Amino acid sequence: MSENAVYLHTEALDVGYDGKKLIGDVDFSVHSGEIVTLIGPNGAGKSTILKTIAGQLVPVGGAIYLSGKPTSELTAHDIALELSVMLTERLRTELLTCMDIVETGRYPHTGRLGILTDDDREIVRDSMETVHVWDLRARDFTQISDGQRQRILLARAICQRPRVLLLDEPTNYLDIHYQIELLNILRRLVAPGDVAVLMSLHELPLAAKVSDRVICVKGDKIGPVGSAQDIFTPDVIDALYELKPGTYNPISGTIVLEEISGQQKLT
Repeated sequence: MSENAVYLHTEALDVGYDGKKLIGDVDFSVHSGEIVTLIGPNGAGKSTILKTIAGQLVPVGGAIYLSGKPTSELTAHDIALELSVMLTERLRTELLTCMDIVETGRYPHTGRLGILTDDDREIVRDSMETVHVWDLRARDFTQISDGQRQRILLARAICQRPRVLLLDEPTNYLDIHYQIELLNILRRLVAPGDVAVLMSLHELPLAAKVSDRVICVKGDKIGPVGSAQDIFTPDVIDALYELKPGTYNPISGTIVLEEISGQQKLT
């Protein structure tokens, strides 16, 4: 990855709320053509890091760079051309179809009036077909399932044609079929080498399969950072999630439950 362009870089980044630091010295880079995944316990700060990079939270300190340019010197429009975001918050809509939602991903590329060209509409269709939601195009966005909404929002993010795709728990609400499908879509997106993905995941087996690099988030700092092979070991995972030694099995990617004797069973 060192030969690939750096699309996203954080330098001495401190993140938190209301000027109070939650996690400090967040330093990492995301290169073109790779998937980088944040893992860690609930409440560790994964979403806070992503929201700060997305511009929804003001950095407490440090800097964020997109294609070598500090975001503090970029306009919202400039950032939208580089970065698309799919976070976990519910999208509030009124009388919008699924296609209407996806079409908003093209607005950074349109004029002030937001009028889509034929090329824009083709990109919208291609993005919806990529995640298999074209058949939902005329449906009211509020009247579809959580899993369908998740795929519509992914289509919108893809439709933006960014260099960096920022995803917070993208497999939420999806059954195993669509979880695997979504991650395969991400792999296909980065394969040509002109897109990068930074995301958070709770599902460790999926993260181990899809990630080029993994960033552990816990406490007031990040680390360790490394390949999936380096991170998904009993020592690292047991320490990260405060498990008993040997609880995580890296071969199967599963958690080993303790043996329960007959006398210990609840009645």
